[in-house]
Amino acid sequence: MFRRQGEMERREPVLSAPGGPAELRLSPDDRPTLPAHAMARERSGGGGRAKTGSGKGSTKGSTKGSGAASTSGGGRRRRAPRRGLLRRLFYWGIVLGIWGVIAVGVLIGYEATQLPPIQNLAIPDRPPTITIQGADGKPIAVRGEMGGASVPLRALPPYLPQAFVAIEDRRFYSHHGVDPLGLARAVVVNLTRGRVREGGSTLTQQLAKNLFLTQERTLSRKIQELILSIWLETKYSKNELLELYMNRVYFGAGAYGVEAAAQRYFAKSARQVTLSEAAMLAGLVKSPSALAPTRNLEGAQARAEVVLAAMVDAGFITPQMQQVALTRPATVAKAQGPDSTGYVADWVMDQLKTLVGPIDRDITVQTTIDPALQAVADRALKDTLAKNGKKFDVEQGAIVLMDTEGGVRALVGGRSYEESQFNRAITAKRQPGSSFKPFVYLTAMERGLTPETVRDDAPIQIKGWKPENFSHDYRGPVDLKTALSLSLNTVAVRLALEVGPDEVIKTAHRLGIMSKLEPNASIALGTSEVSLMEMASAYAPFANGGIAVTPHVIASVRDKSGKILFAYAAPVSNLVVAPPHVAMMNRMMQETLLTGTARRADLPGWPAAGKTGTSQDYRDAWFIGYTGRFITGVWMGNDDSSPTRKLGGSGLPVGVWSEVMKATHKDIPPVALPGAGTYLPGQMPPGTAPGDVPEEPVVTGGPQPPTAPRPGLDNWLMDRLFGRS
Repeated sequence: MFRRQGEMERREPVLSAPGGPAELRLSPDDRPTLPAHAMARERSGGGGRAKTGSGKGSTKGSTKGSGAASTSGGGRRRRAPRRGLLRRLFYWGIVLGIWGVIAVGVLIGYEATQLPPIQNLAIPDRPPTITIQGADGKPIAVRGEMGGASVPLRALPPYLPQAFVAIEDRRFYSHHGVDPLGLARAVVVNLTRGRVREGGSTLTQQLAKNLFLTQERTLSRKIQELILSIWLETKYSKNELLELYMNRVYFGAGAYGVEAAAQRYFAKSARQVTLSEAAMLAGLVKSPSALAPTRNLEGAQARAEVVLAAMVDAGFITPQMQQVALTRPATVAKAQGPDSTGYVADWVMDQLKTLVGPIDRDITVQTTIDPALQAVADRALKDTLAKNGKKFDVEQGAIVLMDTEGGVRALVGGRSYEESQFNRAITAKRQPGSSFKPFVYLTAMERGLTPETVRDDAPIQIKGWKPENFSHDYRGPVDLKTALSLSLNTVAVRLALEVGPDEVIKTAHRLGIMSKLEPNASIALGTSEVSLMEMASAYAPFANGGIAVTPHVIASVRDKSGKILFAYAAPVSNLVVAPPHVAMMNRMMQETLLTGTARRADLPGWPAAGKTGTSQDYRDAWFIGYTGRFITGVWMGNDDSSPTRKLGGSGLPVGVWSEVMKATHKDIPPVALPGAGTYLPGQMPPGTAPGDVPEEPVVTGGPQPPTAPRPGLDNWLMDRLFGRS
């Protein structure tokens, strides 16, 4: 009997079925199968024909069978949607993964096109290193982007490269340029900490960045870094890559490469570093500027401890070696030479391109600098400023020491190169004050005057400007030798007007002053600005008999093969002052050290001469003094040109000069000044008392005139107005 769809199908028992006549129960195959909604009604008590079946056993069996079927069918249909969701997720995951791989491949391909063709890539040449030597052939400074020679890996102690591998790239020898584990760890650390703490870069990646890329942090640069690191791994061996890395990485304090860093921090070659020093060097590359031991020794030592622990963990060193290194931590070695050699090195670098052209290889520059005298000059200035700087409210100074041929033997451009690289001996231009007066007097000597010529020391006024002597009194008629030794301002101004300011300027330029000078009457008092180097070189003709010199510091330049690229050759002698006039000037300026403003100069056994100078309001204090062998110029003042507390050239500068010159002339036989007498510093001619000598005068008075009258009718008028004879 069949019913419509959705209704139960009724089956009658078959009497002839196997099992005998008494077997009236239906087999499981004879049971009707209920549709889902019918079974739902059965569970909810909706009844149905199953409940009205004939016989007790029939009802029980039917119910049991129906329940089993219901349970089985319902369970299968509930699990089907879950399996479908998983299948869809798996499918779309594969699709998205394929598209992701394609996108990454396209991005990598695009970034690869932004690089030069791989087949054309080559390791760029290491920037040249310039080694600067003193006159004795010993290094005094190193310059260049790398700042140190390249050292082969085999020449280094084994624990030095091991330290880099342990702390920077533990799996360096097992990966192929990219370390997936390190990269994954870096991603996890950065995500958990919420900011970038680790980069996951291998040593090869860092090398690729240093060689070919910039330091910017962008996705594009990172992808290019990966491409290049894989290329490097295919082209070079692991040891070659590690050697390249160690010779080019930055270690702080201007040191590129492990050799430069070892020299900078430990004053030794990288070949000789200890285990603790090796650990410190390896630790610096993480943050070279912040950890540089010259500024953060404690931080560098703490980082070195981390490196040592990593080396033990990697099996490179034993715990016993670690303990020994920890008990003897690395420290910064004291610099072998004074830091003022930095001023020398900078001056050398400024001249090199002019002398040898573009520098494309390692070179060695031998200078005229005497390291021992450089140290003396550096110490003399530092000690003087430390002892008297606050007393006189003066903060800076500079020293130039040269021989009579213009070779610079010592150069100090300030009290501390580390604090300020501004070279006050070369670059700074200041008013020389009365130290400029010898050019005025020489001009007068060349026009017929002599040291015995008499001029009036009396008040003078020029268009409202009234130059005065330091003592504010006047001596009346005095000879020029006395006027120069006592630095009488009124006499110097009269002489400048007599010979003409333009002629004074010509004389100064002829002797070696290069700066622009203003042609006015105040030029006699040193109001036009000049450098200390100019002043020292312009005094050289007085010391050597009248020959102009070219100040120089470079003696020779050669490359690493020994080829001479430059050798200083003294120019043909250029006589700029006639010997008789040199003799007159030396007689007068020697008197400055005997009875004049520089009488405190102390140079036993040596005839010496010179001139002090003090600018307006005590802003600049000078002393330029010389013997027949050397010239030394000293300047002291403040960078902002603020007035000192009455510091004159006859004070601290003379003391510094004496200390430097005594060391310079030690064990050298004395020589006379060209054409001068034999008086020595500290001796005074008979009839001269110390009280007769005033302190160094300064420029005083009202506004300075822009121009001055030239010889002629105007000059004659000035004679009548101011009593000039």
